Amino acid sequence: MHTSIIQNRKFKVVFFTTFIIWWIVWAIMHCIVLLGFGFKPSMAMVDSGISNTLLAGACLLILNNMRYYLPKNEKYWYVLVISIALSSVWLFFVRIALWAIYKTDEAYMNSLSQTSNIRFSIAFLLTGFMTMLSLLWYTQQEQKETDDRNADAERLAKEAELYKLRQQLQPHFLFNSLNSISALTGTQPEKARHMIHQLSDFLRGTLKKDEQQWSTLMEEMEYLQLYLDIEKVRFGYRLQTTVTNNEAVLQMKLPSMLLQPIVENAIKFGLYDTIGAVEIAIEAKEIDGQLQVIVQNPFDEETAQPLQGTGFGLASIQRRLYLLFARQDLLQTRKENNYFITTITIPQIV
Repeated sequence: MHTSIIQNRKFKVVFFTTFIIWWIVWAIMHCIVLLGFGFKPSMAMVDSGISNTLLAGACLLILNNMRYYLPKNEKYWYVLVISIALSSVWLFFVRIALWAIYKTDEAYMNSLSQTSNIRFSIAFLLTGFMTMLSLLWYTQQEQKETDDRNADAERLAKEAELYKLRQQLQPHFLFNSLNSISALTGTQPEKARHMIHQLSDFLRGTLKKDEQQWSTLMEEMEYLQLYLDIEKVRFGYRLQTTVTNNEAVLQMKLPSMLLQPIVENAIKFGLYDTIGAVEIAIEAKEIDGQLQVIVQNPFDEETAQPLQGTGFGLASIQRRLYLLFARQDLLQTRKENNYFITTITIPQIV
């Protein structure tokens, strides 16, 4: 069931004002026409009042009842049938009412019979117009409701996919951290305990971020630092990091938990195939009002695996960015002088 036109607050005042003005003007015109045919003023006023009051009621009946049934393919036949039916019923009740008042006036009753075809035609045009107006209104409203439902369904599906993508990133890192803790337990129990505390803080932050769609770069960097502290326990001196940004970009927005899988990808392909120290460089800056983050890691073209693709982590980031911004160009990767460089650009939501 659709909302009636007369229940729409914005439309209600305008509609009723227009409807009343139209009814008064039409009733006056009706009265003037009858006076032109020689009717007495009192008869013309009564005739006009009864006829147009019943006609206004028929129009309001159409307007209200159309919301309970909205014709589809048969809409044009429906308009024709309902207009003929209501005009016939209207004419019947008009004649009954006027007959009850002026049944003794033979001249008036003859005139009433002679003008029945004209009365019916006018009623047919007006009820047909009101039926078409109602049909257009409720069809437009139904389309809007359908579009809103589709948009809500698309939004829910998008949120579900974003949540799934974010959750799929956690187990890989969690298993690696637990394996590292297990390895440290026997040889370096203090480091193992320290790593457990760091992992606990990291996971606690993850739970909080699961409820957030957006974070500031400052919040994301604090979360990323927890991750890097854990990885530095795993890799020791081999993992070196350099973070470059300025105060202006720290309050810019980006999707929550976006940087960690990018840095994880850099660590994976920067350290796993080497035995020496590796520096991961992270730089954040503003470009044309957008946040740009560049993550750079060295790699050996002969042994590194990213040559076969960007991996699940970067693929999931690209998918998240597409779902949020409907753009495929926000994540870029390139190889340059034995460095693998990942660049993400985040448009700012106003």
